Amino acid sequence: MKYLLPTLGFAAAVAAHGYVDNATIANKVYTFYQPYQDPYISPAPQRISRPVQGNGPVTDVTIADVQCGGYSEGGIVGSSPAALHAEVAAGSEISLRWTLWPDSHVGPLVTYMARCPDAGCNNYLPGSSAVWFKVKEEGRTGTSDTWGDSKLMKAGSAATYTVPSCLKPGYYLVRHEIIALHSAYAYPGAQFYPGCHQLKVTGSGSSTPSGLVGFPGAYKGSDAGITYDSYKAQTYTVPGPSVFKC
Repeated sequence: MKYLLPTLGFAAAVAAHGYVDNATIANKVYTFYQPYQDPYISPAPQRISRPVQGNGPVTDVTIADVQCGGYSEGGIVGSSPAALHAEVAAGSEISLRWTLWPDSHVGPLVTYMARCPDAGCNNYLPGSSAVWFKVKEEGRTGTSDTWGDSKLMKAGSAATYTVPSCLKPGYYLVRHEIIALHSAYAYPGAQFYPGCHQLKVTGSGSSTPSGLVGFPGAYKGSDAGITYDSYKAQTYTVPGPSVFKC
């Protein structure tokens, strides 16, 4: 993910990319990390979301940036923990509002979760360990021009996911992404826009999902859902494991 500086070129670039701006969790609105504001505020705002280094993409599925964002080219490898958690009951739906998404950047919405240590997520870095399970995916509707991210191309719309109702209480890291496929006919070409936020899940569930994957590791450049011609009327398979169900 590349830095975009506040120039005239920046204004045009902002219109071409994006990140999650805020979320509604348990009826409370949380402002997410603001890459063009937070680094310049002292003291730094405390967030539930981990830092992203701008609104540009990650294109290499083998580097740490594909997990929660980063700028390895500039020496910032991967992301870092956030200070806070949002408390939410298992079974609740969470809404994530992106900056307005460009209509050329068609692709799926994919959401994963990973259990953090009992002390919380605020000192936890998963590395490439297999800790992630998928909780939602929205790909292409048949062979139409409707994609998971199509709803985000309209102002005021949101992506959503539901915390599995059977999930064991505790702290969880959520990885949510758009995979933009407008240039994905060859690898590298797909553009990954990942971001992570931290939850404290309550409830009486007892499930600990299996079949876990790592980031990096879950995706390969040759995956059918990563090297894909989105301009053809063809079905699409979202990359990664199957969705966890209670």
